[in-house]
Amino acid sequence: MPTSPDSTVQCVQADSYLTLHYRIELTSGPAAGQVFADTFNGRPATLQMGCGQWADGMEAALVGLQEGDQLEYDLAAAQAYGDRNPDLVQKITQDLMRQTAEPGAQFEPGDVVEIMAPNGGRYSGVLKQFGDGWVLIDFNHPLAGHDLRIEVYILGVL
Repeated sequence: MPTSPDSTVQCVQADSYLTLHYRIELTSGPAAGQVFADTFNGRPATLQMGCGQWADGMEAALVGLQEGDQLEYDLAAAQAYGDRNPDLVQKITQDLMRQTAEPGAQFEPGDVVEIMAPNGGRYSGVLKQFGDGWVLIDFNHPLAGHDLRIEVYILGVL
């Protein structure tokens, strides 16, 4: 595995396993200034690079960092989770939602729900609204359409 020039500290590679603290802040739209996630005041997180846990653009900025490095960087929505896609906001029947839910589950707008598609795939989305026999679900990633400011502190690299 490649290492840094001092040969004792691992550098972040495209397939590294990281222990890190991170903060993700929204920098655009009506939610600008809102912190989406922050591990600095709690337990550190782990991240397996290249496995889709973070968007490619978010991970690319980490390559070459090493243990002890701290970085703050901004990403436009296009480099993070892309723009919001209005086609991913879908009306489905309440019956379909109930078929895939735990028996007796209660839902409110803002809840994350998982839906079983006819092809057998499972999709998560945010319940937006109830209608007469239908629900409106947003299947966009919660960070889609947002520019981001990301701060990371690398604690360990494997």
